[in-house]
Amino acid sequence: MLDKIDLRLLQLLQDDGRMTTTELADRVGLGPTATSERVRRLTREGYITGFHARLDPTKVGLGLLVFIEVKLDRTTPEVFEDFAAAVRRAPEVLECHMVSGGFDYLIKSRIEDMSAYRRFLGEILVALPGVKETHTYPVMEEVKNIAGLPL
Repeated sequence: MLDKIDLRLLQLLQDDGRMTTTELADRVGLGPTATSERVRRLTREGYITGFHARLDPTKVGLGLLVFIEVKLDRTTPEVFEDFAAAVRRAPEVLECHMVSGGFDYLIKSRIEDMSAYRRFLGEILVALPGVKETHTYPVMEEVKNIAGLPL
């Protein structure tokens, strides 16, 4: 079980993964050794899965954000497995979620521009195993984009 200090450590590290152990210790009211042990335990137990730098997508040439609904031609375990394996190999796909409703998967992708998206759609996305139909939603404005969890 997580206590208040664990939750605070997780929240602080979500906000700034580069925070030193000393800074963390000061913020949660523990000594550096106890803080370091807690962070190691949270990592070992899988609460912390990694540390990452958040990049500005436009500065690295990936300014177009799109969401894509994907409907498969069949919904069998084999088709699901083949589709998922192929998606994992596509670097343009940032997230892919199996959903219930009018389609099977929701994909989040970042691409350079609409021309690059057209290539991605024609050469990669529609060639994925089992893809019957796609609907694309280009993002005009990102209103909120938070990577952290609401702890």
